Amino acid sequence: MRFIFKTSYAQDIRLARHGGQVFWYGLLLAFLAAAPWLLPEYWLAQLTFVLIYGIAGLGLMLLSGYTGQFSIGHAAFLGVGAYTQAVLANAGWPFPLAMACAALLAAAVGVVVGLPALRVKGIYLGIATLAFGFIVEEVFARWEPVTGGNSGMMVNPPTLLGWTIDSSESFYAVCLVTAMLATLGLLNLLRSPTGRAFVAIRDSEISAQSMGIHLARYKTLSFALSAALAGVAGALYAHKLQFLSPDQFSILQSIDLLLLVVIGGLGSVHGAFLGAIFLIAMPQLIALGKDWLPDAVGQAPGLQAVVYGSVLIAFVLFEPLGLYGRWLKVRTWLQMFPFYRQGMFKRQKSFQKSDRLK
Repeated sequence: MRFIFKTSYAQDIRLARHGGQVFWYGLLLAFLAAAPWLLPEYWLAQLTFVLIYGIAGLGLMLLSGYTGQFSIGHAAFLGVGAYTQAVLANAGWPFPLAMACAALLAAAVGVVVGLPALRVKGIYLGIATLAFGFIVEEVFARWEPVTGGNSGMMVNPPTLLGWTIDSSESFYAVCLVTAMLATLGLLNLLRSPTGRAFVAIRDSEISAQSMGIHLARYKTLSFALSAALAGVAGALYAHKLQFLSPDQFSILQSIDLLLLVVIGGLGSVHGAFLGAIFLIAMPQLIALGKDWLPDAVGQAPGLQAVVYGSVLIAFVLFEPLGLYGRWLKVRTWLQMFPFYRQGMFKRQKSFQKSDRLK
């Protein structure tokens, strides 16, 4: 009996559910670790941006995908972390300490935004966060003694234990380790009572409150943790670009982050990184596709915005669960073939809608 209990407990606390996940995640980790020797410098830089945007996507996924709070101004937290990191790095602070301060300051700003946002929800919360994003962008532009204003500011390379991280390979390793720690931390948070409270608030605030969940406390905590992850991503973003200006954290950046989590798949940790891959790869695919299009279309201004909007509408209409949801369907089809039924997922969606109280 004691052996059965210990075995069941060990299965509950394992992140990997079976040996197949251990194998495939181990293979992915091996590829990511060997990427500096396998990929040319350009593609290594793109993979670094995927990791940075993936960390920011984890923060927005926690807020929107798991807590159900709508945000269109998340680039502001990214900017707070980036500028904090830049100022402290230029002052000679070590990289880990500067990043910790960037995350803490971004979390504090998230609390400031989260407290007034407790009175609104839905589209009104989105408008409130959008207004906050405009305010922060204006602060970056006007606070010239600190941020350099519209002229921008240079960012010194990060230093760690007296070692300057000035190569693309070493900085990629820092981003990879940070992304792994952020992912593991979020996974453990989501299976804790706090993470379950977030999901309960997302599904039904009335039901969550009836079960004793303090809505104000957990909503504010979600904003703070989401902003902290965005601040960490902003710190890495500052060192990767080595130059910051206020227009890098505009409403367009916030829309890109929102696009990341929607197309990646709301409510899934995998979706944050799948959306980051989409966000980095799509401009490259559009640039390649211009050569195959007529000049009147390929050279037209705003082509990228049109493609992004079309893809977003297509996902909302035909695949609301995003790229990760599509992968789940493909995996289920492969597992059940040839016994897969056409309307299985439609019945599952109808059950979820009837089971949840909105």
